Amino acid sequence: MKRFAIPFIILVILVAAFGFAPQKLVEAYSYPTFSIVSVETDVKVTIQTYNLPKDTDFRVLMGKYGTLGIGGTLVATTASGVGGVQTLTYDIPAALKGLDRIAIRMEATSGIGYYAYNWFWNNTAPVSPTATPVGPTPPPGYSGYPTFSISDVVADSKVTIKTYNLPKNTDFRVLMGKYGTLAIGGTEVATTNSGSGGTQSFTYDIPAGLKGLDRIAIRMEAKTGVAYFAYNWFWNNTSAVPVPTTVVSPTPVVTPIPGYSGIPTFSILAVVRDSKVTIKTYNLPKDTDFKVSMGLYGTLALGGTVVATTGSGDGGSKEFTYDIPDGLKGLDRIAIRMDSTSSPYYAYNWFWNYNAP
Repeated sequence: MKRFAIPFIILVILVAAFGFAPQKLVEAYSYPTFSIVSVETDVKVTIQTYNLPKDTDFRVLMGKYGTLGIGGTLVATTASGVGGVQTLTYDIPAALKGLDRIAIRMEATSGIGYYAYNWFWNNTAPVSPTATPVGPTPPPGYSGYPTFSISDVVADSKVTIKTYNLPKNTDFRVLMGKYGTLAIGGTEVATTNSGSGGTQSFTYDIPAGLKGLDRIAIRMEAKTGVAYFAYNWFWNNTSAVPVPTTVVSPTPVVTPIPGYSGIPTFSILAVVRDSKVTIKTYNLPKDTDFKVSMGLYGTLALGGTVVATTGSGDGGSKEFTYDIPDGLKGLDRIAIRMDSTSSPYYAYNWFWNYNAP
């Protein structure tokens, strides 16, 4: 079944993303994050950490924008020392020089498995961790983020998509790539102007290099202005495309759940190797069903195995336990994801497949 993906809103405010897995955290400790302090084009980037754990070695990786730095070029191993707030500078690797945006990631080499990631514009303009946005601001009157679903497919020939909440008068590069890549670095098949924005249908040719594949990723990236993007994937066959019921982000709605704000997240509480994982949610919306999927580490569990459908009840903070599917047993790390079936909310994380705590 096809899945529908809603991206992060990537404003030019550089806000660090974060995660942790799998052991239960020390009660007084939260998670590390970092912001971008300054950049020297194609030379180096300086970051400022927050809440760095003590005496922990972190691998520092850089990669193409949109990859979260997963599988990127290792540029350093940094010892956190006394932890907390620190300013650190890293060289930009040769393979990424010339790119306009670069992802950067820190991963603990041992222990609980903390990580943090961010991205930066590869230019020498000054950056402040709490500054107002450097560069373009969202279009006047626009809020939220663009998404799209798959409307129709002609095998090895064409795919038709339907957009939702597209910003006005914005040029989008449309790319296709192998399933699981999120179409990052894929084949550019068109540049589409959003015109009046909102809900529109567009049809694109499937490039020769992807013909014959069973599943194909497709992506839209704004060429200028705020760096909006959206991605999805489709089965490369001519059978009718059903309305999504199992979705990476659900059949979209324009307005959020009444009375709800923010986004849902969850952390990993406990793991029984090759058997079960227990999670704790935060800010779960009320009365919402979530499809829970697991997949290979690094995939964000997109297209993963659905292990349960969970009702959020009164929402907020809850604990849930899920069985690890047979196809993922024996792996060292596993991605896990929750996707609402009726609203545009999702959350994901990953865990070490070892007994913890």
